[in-house]
Amino acid sequence: MRRLTLSLAAALVVAAAVAPSVPELFQKAKEQVKAGSWKEALATMEAVDLEAGRPANQKFQPQLEAPLAFYRGVCDANLDRADDAGADFETFLLLQPGASIDEGAYSAKAVAAFEQARRAMSDPKPSLSRSYRQSPPAPPAAMNAPVTADWGKGPVSWLMDDGEKAAWAKLEGDSERAAFVEAFWRKREGGDGHVFRAIFERRVAFADAELGQGGRPGDRGSMTDRGMVFILLGPPAYSKEVDFRKSASISDVSTGSSSMGPGSVSTAPGSRASGSSRSTAPGAGVSGLTQSGESRSELWHYRKGLLANGTSYPEVTVQFWLRGGQPEELVRKNEQVNAILNAAKKPA
Repeated sequence: MRRLTLSLAAALVVAAAVAPSVPELFQKAKEQVKAGSWKEALATMEAVDLEAGRPANQKFQPQLEAPLAFYRGVCDANLDRADDAGADFETFLLLQPGASIDEGAYSAKAVAAFEQARRAMSDPKPSLSRSYRQSPPAPPAAMNAPVTADWGKGPVSWLMDDGEKAAWAKLEGDSERAAFVEAFWRKREGGDGHVFRAIFERRVAFADAELGQGGRPGDRGSMTDRGMVFILLGPPAYSKEVDFRKSASISDVSTGSSSMGPGSVSTAPGSRASGSSRSTAPGAGVSGLTQSGESRSELWHYRKGLLANGTSYPEVTVQFWLRGGQPEELVRKNEQVNAILNAAKKPA
């Protein structure tokens, strides 16, 4: 048994030694793009992201962000994934504002998607992803805010597991709470939670500013369902709105059927996103929307590269029902969405 264990360990060392490096994987993706192997190239670029995310390889990330976005756009355009291509090219143009596309080297579909993204960049109402990219970093006041007894009831509650919530509820005194908060952030990033917390606070600030529903005084965008998803998953690759009226059939969408694609989740007035023990039957709450004569559905799409490491699902679409000035309410999360959101809560 010992010999077998040693042999397996030796094999793993050899495999690690011969694993493609980040530059090699990137070169492979470029060759696949050149050969028109769009799906294979996207898979290789996922591998690039995974390898570049390892601590020893993170130096490559700033160099790769723009070219990966461009090549993803080329692949998605040729696979007739217009929304994904537009999001990819917008990301590229944010990083390389003066760039152009070689019409002789790329397909008409890719060129059209690139130019569409360029026009979209001048839209006075930018995409959610672009708005976040252009938002400021976390304010220093948020990073240094004193710990109060209400800390665990705020946006950080989206990150806490049941054990942490129970432990927090038992604490007494500022010193105990301060020690808990310090350990909480430290656990979430290899002994130093500063970077993780900076990302969290930036998402909270953005959600408060952009994702509130304008309902009751004091409502925070970070405490809505959209705020919860944004804090856990970050900005989607793209988002879009769909309007429904009395004549529209929305039952298929509300039940998360295959028309929404894999990993979809519906939201509608009726129950809260988290902490609610009430189950909601398919279509519940939808009749109220239909009777009102008009409602708005917002879709957020995430590719695997935007999801937490270890997630086995290739993509997910999250759907929110919005109506008037009322906060949106989550009807139910399916198995895939639950897994993706729970993975995002786990410390790195």
